[in-house]
Amino acid sequence: MSARLTPADRQLRALTEEQWQQQVFELARLYGYNYVHFRAARTSRGWRVPVEGPLGQGWPDVVLFRPGRTIYAELKREKGNDCSPEQLWVHEQIRAAGNEVYVWRPSQLDDVIRVLQEAQE
Repeated sequence: MSARLTPADRQLRALTEEQWQQQVFELARLYGYNYVHFRAARTSRGWRVPVEGPLGQGWPDVVLFRPGRTIYAELKREKGNDCSPEQLWVHEQIRAAGNEVYVWRPSQLDDVIRVLQEAQE
């Protein structure tokens, strides 16, 4: 028998990716980061993000930066939604170029705070 969800677990699962993203943006501002997010737009052929190049499909949701540090982050809801093979490949390319890349879920809020607080390299 699986364990019952606590109220805190339910709250984390109810958080949308957009709400989670706004929390990360607030923390980024708090710790002195600027950020960019490329939002999808609805077209006659469905949702699209205008992008070109081999890294386009799978590009992380958010890029956070401050002098001397750049962080790439894929933001996921608490339950489900694992990274696609394309996302994992792009993450590998970003790491191979010497950059930080993370996949963050709402339950990892303490990890997000710890990473953003780390001193500049």
